[in-house]
Amino acid sequence: MISSLAVASRPGARRDRPSTPARRRRAVGLVGAVVALAVAATLSVAVGSNALSPAEVWHALTAPSGTLTDQVVLDLRVPRTVAAVVVGVALGLAGALIQAFTRNPLGDPGILGVDAGAALFVAIGVVLGAVSAVQFLPWAFGGALLVTVMVTAIGGSGRGGPDPARLTLAGVALGAVLLGVTNAMMLLNPVTFARLRGWTAGSFVERGWDVILPVLPFVGAGVVVALACARSLNALGLGDELAIALGSRLVRTRVLSIVAITVLAGSATAIAGPVAFVGLMAPHIARWIVGPDQRWILPYTMVIAPIVLLLSDVIGRVVLWPSEVPVGIVTAFVGAPVLIALVRRTRASSL
Repeated sequence: MISSLAVASRPGARRDRPSTPARRRRAVGLVGAVVALAVAATLSVAVGSNALSPAEVWHALTAPSGTLTDQVVLDLRVPRTVAAVVVGVALGLAGALIQAFTRNPLGDPGILGVDAGAALFVAIGVVLGAVSAVQFLPWAFGGALLVTVMVTAIGGSGRGGPDPARLTLAGVALGAVLLGVTNAMMLLNPVTFARLRGWTAGSFVERGWDVILPVLPFVGAGVVVALACARSLNALGLGDELAIALGSRLVRTRVLSIVAITVLAGSATAIAGPVAFVGLMAPHIARWIVGPDQRWILPYTMVIAPIVLLLSDVIGRVVLWPSEVPVGIVTAFVGAPVLIALVRRTRASSL
């Protein structure tokens, strides 16, 4: 009886059975987003210190002959583009999970300190001998997991479950402390951390296949776990009591969400360093397009976040040409106004 009343009364009852035209519009929109992602990836391969024509890019991809242009495309720009796509998918999904899991519209791996925790542990790993992105992975996972658990525990203390305001304050405070510790370690040992200067700003420079391929299985596993949580996250968004009445397993959903957030945020940080605001912006864009249904938000976010990151990377290459601006700085410039706009809105988005 309780379950039937809950289903009948919940405001999101229609979201579980969208009409055929609504599903068709969402599917068409997702296809359009994939096309936009392909365009952004093409721009990422073609634009740089030396702009390449579409014909040159196509020749390098389909019939490479060992020329300098072919080497630039295949050895530098294609791996960089793939790295941006992988990191975008990971950060976007991690942000969407955080927002749904905590019911916090300002949830983001950067704002909640997850990136800072991963970066601190990577710095500790460097002190202990880690020298490559592959060796960064376990350290990044450990830092991301620790901070996710700590912020969730602090923000979830008291009655009513996780509170968005407490979560945000705990994440910002903890992230600031961890970032300060990381910067202090780098200043005290500049020789050891010289190669991490660009990484700490968030960058795809010199990210080759040796960095990307070992991380792909972890990102793939995180994507599978995140998508498997979509329906349960819909129930969780209604509140704990209604979610239990609807048969949702809250503990399992939260554990799986934390695992996915840890793997995705840790993988992204190991590749590119801390990149802020992508995980904040992409889920909100997806939510504005498809509504509050996580079964659509997560796939849309997987496409929108790489688009945002690729375009930010392209902007970073040309805004101070021939020099480059790290992508993490570009996303901060773009994301800060978005954050301010979300904070000023009475209801940032329906979660």
